[in-house]
Amino acid sequence: MEYACTLAQTLLRRFPDADDFPYRSWSYSQGFMLWGFIRLYEALGDQRYADYVLRYCEKHVDSEGGISGFTGCSLDDMMTGSVLVWAWRHTGQQRYRLACERIRAAFDDYPRNPDGGFWHGRNLPGEMWVDGLFMGLMFLTRYGAFIGESEYCFAETVKQLNIVFARCEKDDSGLLYHAYSEDRWIPWASMLDGRSPEVWSEGLGWYAMILAEVLDLMPASTPGYESILHQLRKLLSALSRVQDSCGLWFQVVDRVKLPGNWHDTSGSAMFLYTFQKARLRGFIGNEYDSVIRRAFEGIKTKYVLDCEGNVNIPDACDGLCVQTSYERYVRYPKTINAKEAVAAVLWAATAMEYNAVSG
Repeated sequence: MEYACTLAQTLLRRFPDADDFPYRSWSYSQGFMLWGFIRLYEALGDQRYADYVLRYCEKHVDSEGGISGFTGCSLDDMMTGSVLVWAWRHTGQQRYRLACERIRAAFDDYPRNPDGGFWHGRNLPGEMWVDGLFMGLMFLTRYGAFIGESEYCFAETVKQLNIVFARCEKDDSGLLYHAYSEDRWIPWASMLDGRSPEVWSEGLGWYAMILAEVLDLMPASTPGYESILHQLRKLLSALSRVQDSCGLWFQVVDRVKLPGNWHDTSGSAMFLYTFQKARLRGFIGNEYDSVIRRAFEGIKTKYVLDCEGNVNIPDACDGLCVQTSYERYVRYPKTINAKEAVAAVLWAATAMEYNAVSG
């Protein structure tokens, strides 16, 4: 079976207009899903995949670079801008460059903590979430690599990753807590250090992927590049130690023996993508080949065909925010075809079947 293509065809049938992919017409979920189509297009040359992405871009960007749905209110809102960078490179249409410049300008007054770390959203004072850096840096690093202001964009990328790593790493393990708050009085934050209580699979998955993405986009001569490479290698080493025998990872990553914990499809697919990209790009050697093989076999068990040949992806949460306890993470409702899980499996399958990880 061609796992990536079968899933992509399912998405085209379910969402012929990418605007209809949950949960808003412009947000991180579209960007995440559309990057799977971009990589399939680049691997296979199937014009249907490029057309699907470009129809979305054409619908959202006017001739002056105005973007329907974009507000700059959160890092989540920045992420789909990374697709517009690709659209500008692919088509050369000036409106896409102008749109990217609008998104880049939203970083100029974006709120930060005293150490310079981005808030997850303008309405979340002091809160830094590990998943937020995927959302912001997918755009910012590509802007620097392909449009301009590379010195600023790469320096900001390194700075943000180093801040969050320092604030959220758990006991020098390479694993990161879900979030950090400058304000110790919000319900999920520790009064001692501002950290959230657990290492959440999907949140850490977003972080793992962005490490691999930015290392692929920034020259190795970029100041701070080695610190990001160190983070990636340390994280992958830690993940290899907590991978379950079935190849998947748990919802609370390092609580492998606690009651109620379960295998999270979304985070597991994100980890698989990161391991595979790191191997393909030479950030690691072949020391994790068995981890990668087992992970793909595990993901295949979460890939369910219905009687009409459509794919369903079970066992992931949809839109989980920072929780206050282990119990709340493991008891958060699981769903079928959570938007994050569907896109993560598309990324992972495309990387495994076609070695497609660029863009």
